[in-house]
Amino acid sequence: MRTYSYCVVDVFTETPMEGNPLAVVPNAAGLDAPTMQRIAREFNLSETVFISPSDRPGCALRFRIFTPTMEMRFAGHPTIGGAFVALDRGLIPTGSAGFLVEELVGDVPVRVERGATARLWLTTPPIEFGPLFDRDTCASALGLPESDLAPSPPQLVSAGNPNVYVALRDPASVDRAWLDLEGVRRLHGGKQSADCVFVFAATATGAYSRMFAPEHGVVEDAATGSATGPLAAYMMRYGLTGTQDGAAFVSEQGTKMGRRSFLHVLVHGENGSEGIEVGGSVVPFAQGTLNVP
Repeated sequence: MRTYSYCVVDVFTETPMEGNPLAVVPNAAGLDAPTMQRIAREFNLSETVFISPSDRPGCALRFRIFTPTMEMRFAGHPTIGGAFVALDRGLIPTGSAGFLVEELVGDVPVRVERGATARLWLTTPPIEFGPLFDRDTCASALGLPESDLAPSPPQLVSAGNPNVYVALRDPASVDRAWLDLEGVRRLHGGKQSADCVFVFAATATGAYSRMFAPEHGVVEDAATGSATGPLAAYMMRYGLTGTQDGAAFVSEQGTKMGRRSFLHVLVHGENGSEGIEVGGSVVPFAQGTLNVP
């Protein structure tokens, strides 16, 4: 048996047992991908992150991120939570204001904001807009009447992980939505993969959101940092939030499933032309030892 330490942290919250739980293996050198996948399946959280040294120039660490069924190219709450653990375990020099993390999507910048409420920020990878989706099909897949959809069109948007964004009229409509595997199959419709579906309603402070990814082994995700930068881009494109440099808002997610999360967004440059940051707080919850054959 080989032993590895692990911890569980709650991300995008200041309250234990809220936010999005994340398993972190902070010294994963020596673990191969199949073993990482088995460990992630054993934890059965939305994601598990494995941290090891990076060979890439300029990168402080390498993060490999797994859902219970697959490896992710990029994910937000593992980046934020993994960065928190790396700082806490001394894998990053004390006092660092920021650093780069190697992920499959590329180099992901992380910024450290210290203060009364410490917060970590990631810079969203380049965002791409994909095809539009039929309103009636989306409504049917989500178990909603078409009248619950907002006027802006459902659309695929990606920052490494493609999500279909469906704007709904109000938070009550968001809470009524549901997506199963049959709904995912309806959405495919011959277009680019639409495994993840992000539903939201614009609010006075930002958005009220939910995310479904049943084909990733995640029925519903409590806080999806990788989808929140594209959410901001989508909302700006369709006039659902401000576009000025320095615009800030909050996406509340996970509330319906009892894991209330707050994902903070900073937009740099007109329409995010100089980057979109997603940030939040992290709370330690548990730690222990893995016995790996």
